[in-house]
Amino acid sequence: MATRKKATSKKSPARKSGRKKASSAASRRVESAMRRRKKGTLRSGKGGRGGKVTSRAQAIAIGLSEARKKGAKVPPKKKAAKKAAKKSARKAVSRSTRSRS
Repeated sequence: MATRKKATSKKSPARKSGRKKASSAASRRVESAMRRRKKGTLRSGKGGRGGKVTSRAQAIAIGLSEARKKGAKVPPKKKAAKKAAKKSARKAVSRSTRSRS
């Protein structure tokens, strides 16, 4: 009797680290923001009243922000995710202390 090997699926690097992956709609928004940055028309601030964006990271952040506003599936901001993790950890601790008494 031959042993069968389990088929393992390769996960994307974004999921290996435990981070959620953005949707394709969000990716298109980020691509658009990157193109506008290269062209020199991407601006920061409300209504594009701020300065010209030259930073790659800022262009990505603007693209993701635009995607969030349009309702695309985008992982939460790092700060928000950190806050949520902290809150759930605090809840778990309070539950464990309650069950002891």
